[in-house]
Amino acid sequence: MGLIIFMLLLIIVLMVLASCVRIVPQAQALVVERLGAYMDTWSVGVHIMMPFIDRVAKRVILKEQVVDFAPQPVITKDNVTMRIDTVVFFQITDPKLFAYGVENPIMAIENLTATTLRNIIGDLELDQTLTSRETINTKMRASLDVATDPWGIKVNRVELKNIIPPAAIQDAMEKQMKAERERREAILRAEGEKKSTILVAEGKKESAILDAEADKQAAILHAEAEKEKRIREAEGEAEAILKVQKANADGLRFLKEAGADEAVLRLKSLEAFAAAADGKATKIIIPSEIQNMAGLVKSVVEVAKEEQGQ
Repeated sequence: MGLIIFMLLLIIVLMVLASCVRIVPQAQALVVERLGAYMDTWSVGVHIMMPFIDRVAKRVILKEQVVDFAPQPVITKDNVTMRIDTVVFFQITDPKLFAYGVENPIMAIENLTATTLRNIIGDLELDQTLTSRETINTKMRASLDVATDPWGIKVNRVELKNIIPPAAIQDAMEKQMKAERERREAILRAEGEKKSTILVAEGKKESAILDAEADKQAAILHAEAEKEKRIREAEGEAEAILKVQKANADGLRFLKEAGADEAVLRLKSLEAFAAAADGKATKIIIPSEIQNMAGLVKSVVEVAKEEQGQ
């Protein structure tokens, strides 16, 4: 019987000793009280507490936490009621202040977020609210960070998750967006038609210019060919005349060198006249010296007959 009691007492003592040992994991902290008063904040590691005197008042998570709050109704400067839900990223920096600063920190942050959001949106109109998310996020983070600092909480980021305007405003916005898209489409179509017309006109212009250039080049080449032809013909005629004149000059020089008398020269003139008369000319101009030439011919004939008679 005594052994059983001893074993029970031993088990109770071991359980009490085990309850006095606290192991704090990473990214956590323990707020410890002694006789109901704050004693210490235990960080990562093994800690021993006094039995029945010390107790863990609060276990605090030091990692960054995210809280998604329900949509809150807000009114803009131009009296438009909308609903906005926010997401708050915060981190506990002082476990003691977090444990004793406020009764329900999450509810406190939610209510503070709602009031801060109403104050900021109340100074903005609808269009500014829809296009100034970054500005609203920055102002809310700054305000919440200052307000939650006595609670040992640091607000890292605040994001507007969704902005829900009234149904009538949404319908008007959709119609406005549709009209804007149709306007842009009409502008793009007009720009396309304009560019197409310009390109067609430029193509016709280029084609006309090329045709004119081709005609110009053809005319120039034709004129050059005609000019070359006439030059060649003129050069041929000039060369023929030059050769005839040269032949005549050579004949006269030959006669001169041969010592031909006046009778021979007259005979040559007669031959030239005969050649001219044998042509196809309808009119022949007889020189005034033709009688002398005829007498010369007669003399030549008489001399020939005498020579034959001998």
